[in-house]
Amino acid sequence: MKPKFKRIHTDKKTHQYNQCKKDFTCANFICRHERSCSAEQPSEFIQCGKAFAYESGRQRHQIKHTGEKHHDCNQCGKDFGTWNVLQIHKRTHTGEKPYDCKQCGKAFARSCHLRIHNRTHAGEKQYECNQCGKAFKRRSDLQIHKRTHTGEKPYECNQCGKAFARSGDQQEHKRTHTGEKPYECNQCGKAFIRRRVLQIHKRTHTGEKPYECKQCGKAFASSSDLQKHKRTHSGEKPYECKQCGKAFAQSSHLRIHKQTHTGERPYECN
Repeated sequence: MKPKFKRIHTDKKTHQYNQCKKDFTCANFICRHERSCSAEQPSEFIQCGKAFAYESGRQRHQIKHTGEKHHDCNQCGKDFGTWNVLQIHKRTHTGEKPYDCKQCGKAFARSCHLRIHNRTHAGEKQYECNQCGKAFKRRSDLQIHKRTHTGEKPYECNQCGKAFARSGDQQEHKRTHTGEKPYECNQCGKAFIRRRVLQIHKRTHTGEKPYECKQCGKAFASSSDLQKHKRTHSGEKPYECKQCGKAFAQSSHLRIHKQTHTGERPYECN
């Protein structure tokens, strides 16, 4: 066994497969490679008919049908179908990020995330929307974007029925029912439902205002505040009352206006 492993490190390959002339470090690898050259797929899964070159591949595929998960995380108890996926999951506990970007040093827990990140340096956006032409670095981002055209919202809250285009938005919404606020400011202790709201809040401590109006130069801590401000220049009033047709520049102003129709007076002097 030792000589075989030594060859892997020394890159010495002493066994050649005659059909494609490919070299291997040991004879066992030739037997496995032979199936890919001969297109032999002896291990077929009866349920769906899909065939595999190796029995190990068939066993991994079988998990998709049976739902069997026999690799448990000893920290949180979560089950996984394969040992490899379990090892990746464990990095969420250890914080290990073994894949480093050579250009900026940013690290990732998974190699696929590093590949996606590398596109930010290359400027590559290979997934394009065939309806509006907008391009994305990830296929998953393109799929989510397409829902803006179709109006599809597959993630529904089982408590109030509100639906969302993204699963992450659904999870954040659920916290409005549970009261959970997992994102806490390490300066003042204030907690938030969403991570991005925490990031905006932190700017009240740092004074950072990265969003600037090109017309008047006024700066804001969040992009939403900038969008609201721009309406003071454009006169746009996108929030319209369905009862009387009156329009407002901000959604909060519309909510207050609606109380003139309902007679609601929620603010009482104590």
